[in-house]
Amino acid sequence: MSAHSHAHDDHHDGGASHGTYKSYVIGFVLSVILTAIPFWLVMDGVLDSKVATALWVMGLGVIQIVVHMVYFLHMNTKSEGGWNMLALIFTIVIVAIAIAGSLWVMYHLNTNMMPQMDHDMIPSFG
Repeated sequence: MSAHSHAHDDHHDGGASHGTYKSYVIGFVLSVILTAIPFWLVMDGVLDSKVATALWVMGLGVIQIVVHMVYFLHMNTKSEGGWNMLALIFTIVIVAIAIAGSLWVMYHLNTNMMPQMDHDMIPSFG
């Protein structure tokens, strides 16, 4: 028996679990539900407030990101010795900074560059 015949037995995946058929089905069903609910909220105008609708859509989007990471990317605190979770936390911090900075810049550009128009200055046609 050669030394290379059992080389695949020595391979370890760093603690990352591979998904089962059941876990993929659960992830798929959750993803469909988490996509259908925001679609329904927006298309049927279920909530009176646009802000509340936007917050619900964003919240369900965040939940869907977690579902994808757990069920499809198999990320957990044990995979790759915890480095995956550290990379995820770093990514979340960078994305939060980018989103908050973008919203701050857009708000202030809108406030400072689009002054309120005086209705007396608008010409009347008729």
